[in-house]
Amino acid sequence: MNLTPLFAALLLAGCASVGSVDPAQLPQAPATYKSTAANGAPALTSSWWQPFADPVLDDLVARAMAANTSVQAAASRLALARASLGSAQASRLPQVGASAGAGRAAEPGAQGVTQYSAGLNLAYELDLGGRLLHERNAAALDVQAREQLLADARLLVQANVARGYLALRALDAERDIVKGTVAAYGETLALTEKRARAGDVADLDLARVRAELAANEAEALALDRRRVELETALAVLLGEPASNFRLEPTTWATALPSVPAGLPSELLQRRPDLAAARSQLEAAQARVGVARAAWWPNLALTAQGGGVSSEVSELLRSGASTWGIGLLAALPIFDGGRREAGVNAAKAQLDGSAIAFREQFLLALKDVEDQLGALALLQAQREASARAVSAAGEALRLSDTRYRNGLVSQLELLDARRSELANKRAALQVRSAQYQATVGLIRALGGGWAGAV
Repeated sequence: MNLTPLFAALLLAGCASVGSVDPAQLPQAPATYKSTAANGAPALTSSWWQPFADPVLDDLVARAMAANTSVQAAASRLALARASLGSAQASRLPQVGASAGAGRAAEPGAQGVTQYSAGLNLAYELDLGGRLLHERNAAALDVQAREQLLADARLLVQANVARGYLALRALDAERDIVKGTVAAYGETLALTEKRARAGDVADLDLARVRAELAANEAEALALDRRRVELETALAVLLGEPASNFRLEPTTWATALPSVPAGLPSELLQRRPDLAAARSQLEAAQARVGVARAAWWPNLALTAQGGGVSSEVSELLRSGASTWGIGLLAALPIFDGGRREAGVNAAKAQLDGSAIAFREQFLLALKDVEDQLGALALLQAQREASARAVSAAGEALRLSDTRYRNGLVSQLELLDARRSELANKRAALQVRSAQYQATVGLIRALGGGWAGAV
């Protein structure tokens, strides 16, 4: 049987180039984002939370980086990838081993003889089809992806700590507003009870004030409950027991970093999750090469040398030495389509990785546009809310004066107080949303920028 055509076909299949990822087939970032005008990239900073100028936030982030379990898990996966890379690199090197043994054998009618042996063995696989090289390259790209995913895990935890902390500070400010309203209703109730005893107001007016006071007390307790939830969530992010973690209420004085006027879309390319997806795509490309290399024969050089003797002291003498050298070749002739299926599976995985990269890129671009658009609108909303708070405060002041002088009904005073409370809380929520959107933008861009004050 003439096997020449078969070997020729196998060599042609094995020589097919794996190629590289074509950048033209990947999604491209626009020159700038819709919500900004490009005027040069601002300098980047890895400690993106420092422009918030809050020592408590700085401390919380540092504690999270030291003990967060998600970051530790990502670091463990990176260590595993590095070990796999070491194994792949070792496969491309000669393998040397030592052996030693002792045995006793006897023929019929003869006395048994003990034989001792010792030697060295060497094996080296000739990487004809590049399988070992592609495996090594894929493992190296896996390490890159894990390094980038570790960076992404750190960024995500940092952003979640900042968001949780800022939400907690906003909630403390809202609690102060509600508790101040409760105190104001208490004063109104005392005045109403005094006028009721004098017969100046009806029992209905007294009941209304008591109802408003109780409703606001219940709202204050709901905010207290929400604070407990935020505090325990922060404890988990910091890798600390919730029972031991306490963040005392204080005045919310965290600075709000300003977003530079121009944010070129190149900033998006430093997102670690996008970089990881790109590395995973290239690793899938390398594994197509691994699958195609299965069409090549496996060739291995082997060599061994040592000695065999009935006396241990004779093993190293020239008369006891043995040696051998060989070439092992293996090539499946018929495998039922297994190698072709392996190539098709690797190609399908490559297609899936390309789709995943494109989806990740589009979602990242959406995140940036969402946060930029939110920041632009929130600034206008904050200005409108400030005007509403000012007007509501003036209306309450006038209504309170007129009520104390008996010029307006109690309903007007209660309505004015409700309006002021609602507007104050709404303004605070807008301010909180600005902080959350700023952190969201930093997360979407893969980090902050220098000079954000």
